[in-house]
Amino acid sequence: MRGIWVATVVNLDWPVRGASPGSQQAALVSMFDKLQKAGFNAVFFQIRSESDAMYPSPTEPWSYYLTGAQGLAPNPSWDPLAFAIEEAHKRGMELHAWINPYRVIRSISATYPKAFNHLSVQRPSWMLPIKNILLLNPGIPEARRYLVDLLTDVVKRYDLDGLHYDDYFYPYEGITNEDQDTYVLYGGNLSLNAWREDNINRFVKELGTAVLEIKPWIKYGISPFGIWRNGVPSGIVGLSGADVTYGNAVRWLQEKWIDYLSPQLYWPFGGNQDFARLSLWWKSQMNGRHLYPGLAIYRAEPSMTSAASLFTPSEIPRQIRFLRQNEIPGALHFRAANIATTTTQGLGDSLRNDLYRRPALTPVMPWKDPNAPAAPQQLEAIAVPGGTKLRWNQPAPVGSQASPRFFGIYRIQSAAAPDWGPIVNSSENLIAVTSSMEYTDLPGIGTPPYRYAVTAISRNGVESTPTALQIHTAAREPSALPFGFSNIFPNPFETELIIQFYLERTMSVNIRMIDLQGREIARLTNGTPMPSGPHEIRWIRPATNGKKRQVFLCVLEGEGKRVTKKIIGF
Repeated sequence: MRGIWVATVVNLDWPVRGASPGSQQAALVSMFDKLQKAGFNAVFFQIRSESDAMYPSPTEPWSYYLTGAQGLAPNPSWDPLAFAIEEAHKRGMELHAWINPYRVIRSISATYPKAFNHLSVQRPSWMLPIKNILLLNPGIPEARRYLVDLLTDVVKRYDLDGLHYDDYFYPYEGITNEDQDTYVLYGGNLSLNAWREDNINRFVKELGTAVLEIKPWIKYGISPFGIWRNGVPSGIVGLSGADVTYGNAVRWLQEKWIDYLSPQLYWPFGGNQDFARLSLWWKSQMNGRHLYPGLAIYRAEPSMTSAASLFTPSEIPRQIRFLRQNEIPGALHFRAANIATTTTQGLGDSLRNDLYRRPALTPVMPWKDPNAPAAPQQLEAIAVPGGTKLRWNQPAPVGSQASPRFFGIYRIQSAAAPDWGPIVNSSENLIAVTSSMEYTDLPGIGTPPYRYAVTAISRNGVESTPTALQIHTAAREPSALPFGFSNIFPNPFETELIIQFYLERTMSVNIRMIDLQGREIARLTNGTPMPSGPHEIRWIRPATNGKKRQVFLCVLEGEGKRVTKKIIGF
């Protein structure tokens, strides 16, 4: 598991608050591109931070962090969660919805106007103010039912791979007698502390049961504080997550209420919060469930942490290697900006070029569906400039066969026909994971022949048998033109458009932008001969003079022929 958190609260990673939908979409696409290139295979996307929504919710208001005003819908209308799922899946990455269950207002003294349907307005009797924060009171059964109904609605409506929440249970600030009246009503025979823990335990169990009844393949997990209790294991000193937030993660594992745990191990090797000691202790508690420790990659970025707590450039790579050496099946990284925006002392390069240089499949959970999908069929190869395009079909599931979520593409160089069994079992031969039923490989290395195999991958990471294609030569894709567009994105766009095209031979071409009246808006090439192969140019759109939406045609012309593509600008 190579997961990364995308934080939307206070616009930490995404979006730019109040920006146009086109700009927000382009920024998310750019971020996901960078995460994919760095080797991540799962995005943990924050959809609820202050009892608000980064999706059209029938119950809760649009997030202030999306549009700049809580309850204000984006214009033009769009669904950030559906868009994020689609874009993640295009890149072979899972999308887990990350929610904060109990936080209603993160700062009472420094907040913004609340929408009429915000919980603080609709259910004031459910509120639990503690110091400068406002919580949904975990001790009220109706409030717990509200959360379960809210989140099962999300699971029903969206093609999620997982549901995830973090450490906002009872507050780190500490609670004294603020919930005394609730305890009198609902505490029964339990002590105050046992009752508070039971409130969290009930939520963990009830939500997990409800979610997994709807979609058993959903990966249901939690990211609690990294220390269970002070002094456990021996030598560890720090806040007791189970005693302060009342999030007793060991109990959740004992009862197998969750699929995985991601304790926030945001410390280096050595000291009173030693990463190695905590990792191994948590591993000993897992009871057959998966452990994906949370890593503080933000602490490797000088602009995000103090000099006194700054990690060395080698700290995170060393932690990843330690987890592998101890057969801990992955990690979650906090947070996306440290890969997509900041240099983080070269961490992105270390992942892309070394630790995560090959794609990885998320680990199989043996307690979930063990069945493999049917193998891909009718695999064919088509020669394209610089490489090979693979295409295949996927038969419908029969009997207990699983439906595929992704496809894995494997490649080797071999003069002789290989034994694909051991080849597919080696991650060194996996070159891509995709949700599409085609893939273009532009190897740029070695000498053909290249040989390929494709597997279908279930939602639980179970692979089909490989379907192999042994390539020596491949027929060129039929085309009447010696040039064409490879990709034009983002579409729709706001200010910058990237145009990728190819030439099959050295030739002169023109690229023009014209409007629907046939007027030339821009000429992007000057007719100078260009070599064969792939090319990329960028167009910065001129000021729109108040126009909110324009339609353009991007025209590629050469040797008396042309291709066009419609582009929408906001």
